[in-house]
Amino acid sequence: MSAYYLGVDVGSSKTHGMIVDQDGEILGFAQDGAGNHETVGVDEFRAVVHRVVNATRARANLEQAPIAGMGFGVAGYDWESDLPLMRSVIDSLGLNAPYQVVSDAMPGLIAGSRRGWGVCVTAGTGVNARGRDETHQRLGRITGNSASFGEYGGGGELARQAIQLISRAWSLRGEQTILTEMFCAKYGAPDATELLEGLARGRYHIKAMDALMVFEAADKGDAVALKLLHWSAEELANIAIGVIRQLDIQDKAFEVILSGSLFKSGARIIDVMRDEVHKVAPAAEMVRLEAPPCVGAVMLGMEAAGVDYRPLREKLITNARAYYHTFTNQ
Repeated sequence: MSAYYLGVDVGSSKTHGMIVDQDGEILGFAQDGAGNHETVGVDEFRAVVHRVVNATRARANLEQAPIAGMGFGVAGYDWESDLPLMRSVIDSLGLNAPYQVVSDAMPGLIAGSRRGWGVCVTAGTGVNARGRDETHQRLGRITGNSASFGEYGGGGELARQAIQLISRAWSLRGEQTILTEMFCAKYGAPDATELLEGLARGRYHIKAMDALMVFEAADKGDAVALKLLHWSAEELANIAIGVIRQLDIQDKAFEVILSGSLFKSGARIIDVMRDEVHKVAPAAEMVRLEAPPCVGAVMLGMEAAGVDYRPLREKLITNARAYYHTFTNQ
């Protein structure tokens, strides 16, 4: 008799669901909107989870078939006090299957690590990090609240830091930078004075996507932008090091999985991170996440059912990448 496993990746911008069988074949995939309860509210979080699970089961033609195990990675699941909400939403699906529910940073670790343990640093709009040791018993983390708790390196922090350096250049407290002209052009400000006044008065609002201008300026050799990217990489390394210390794996060989759009910049961030992390954990390996995080949620679902997903890991990732590419490019 076939067994089916469900994985759900609830994100701050989109939510994905995936069902596979015991042979690693993908039977259904679905996408829905943002599901982070901190931004969309509890009712929409619940609605998104129900919609994406129902759509995934319908595409797999498994509306009535039992699910053997489920994994949920949820953006906004940052504290133990969130667990009752997570459980109430998942239990309301009525699927009566064993499950694991984790922060949205954890599926990236499971999908990206050959060993099934280590550290995952996620850097997109903000930053997050999770880790587990080889026993799966010791966990490590940061708060996931970004700059409010001194966790830097995401696009939002990078863009805001760029504005601070533009302000320093404007007041002659720091180096001049082409970021000034680039931000002025982006927001239609005639000069730095108007840009800064507009930001102070709420006429302009910095976005995480503005971090792309920092990379563009660095590509042009701007010294301020280059230093800013170096700072960002050091901060991301600091986050990884904190989790490594919590897990007490400094002397072990393991992978640091790098997940999120910021790492698409490549060597400027990753090489600095590697150098910093190696000062603490010399055998750590930096690995870009190439698999959709949703497949990591599926693997967690298999774990919840007592199934060792590792023999199927490469097949699951290969199938998920092909299926995901086809579905998202329709």
